[in-house]
Amino acid sequence: MNPLYSLVDQPALEAPVLVMILKGWIDAGLGADGAAEVLTRNLEIHTVARFDADQLLDWRARRPTMRLVDGINTHLAWEETELSWAKDNGGRDILLLLGNEPDHAWMAFSQQVVDLALQFGTRMVLGLGAYPTPAPHTRPPLVAASASEAELTLGLVRNTVEVPSGVQGMIERQAALRGLPTLGLWAQVPHYVATMPYPAASLALIETTNSVAGLDLPIGDLVDRAAVSQSRIDELIAQNPEHTAMLDQLEQNADQQTATSELSATTGDDLAEELERFLRDQ
Repeated sequence: MNPLYSLVDQPALEAPVLVMILKGWIDAGLGADGAAEVLTRNLEIHTVARFDADQLLDWRARRPTMRLVDGINTHLAWEETELSWAKDNGGRDILLLLGNEPDHAWMAFSQQVVDLALQFGTRMVLGLGAYPTPAPHTRPPLVAASASEAELTLGLVRNTVEVPSGVQGMIERQAALRGLPTLGLWAQVPHYVATMPYPAASLALIETTNSVAGLDLPIGDLVDRAAVSQSRIDELIAQNPEHTAMLDQLEQNADQQTATSELSATTGDDLAEELERFLRDQ
């Protein structure tokens, strides 16, 4: 198979967890992207392998940035897709797959990512993402699972549904077929804030990763940012009694879901859509 990457380093790692965050698929509230930003800012990251953008990306969809200085083309830049390694706060090894989701060669890319994971003795594969749902911003985001085995889904939302997949789902499946435990973590983001940064989702993803994988990844300033975000949304909704009533309904539905593990049939997209429209107008 034609290699899609160049190996930069071959560190001796002890049973790392592979965490995948690839741009290009569903990421409501920039939940996964925000988590990646916190991790790269707070961990000492070392590149292991760099994937070949020319084989994997559609340049017309992901055009490089050209830097002009007094009319002179001095530089072209694009975001690399890389496999890196780092240590968490407890000294445990992790692998990070960050960058752009490929536009081409998904099967080959997935197989080679799993090859690298096995080469470095990976013990578990985790993919992070976020999707919009009728939920109130006044409750901590729930996290849904896509796992290789039922034991990994304990304490997580478990759905039965057929949906399109991103390349992370393909990597998860390839890893599972080759004996690696895999878990996709999906933060549920309120419909009405899905198009703006929602730090609470990033916080939920990192905290859940720490819990299920036995890691101690940094959360940076996400607690403070989530509190500021909630306060701002509170202020906007409080300006209109009708929207306050709608939020109350979403809260009741969320509390019922927590108590019964079932989403109330009275939860409608109309409530979320109206709040989303209101916040967008603001």
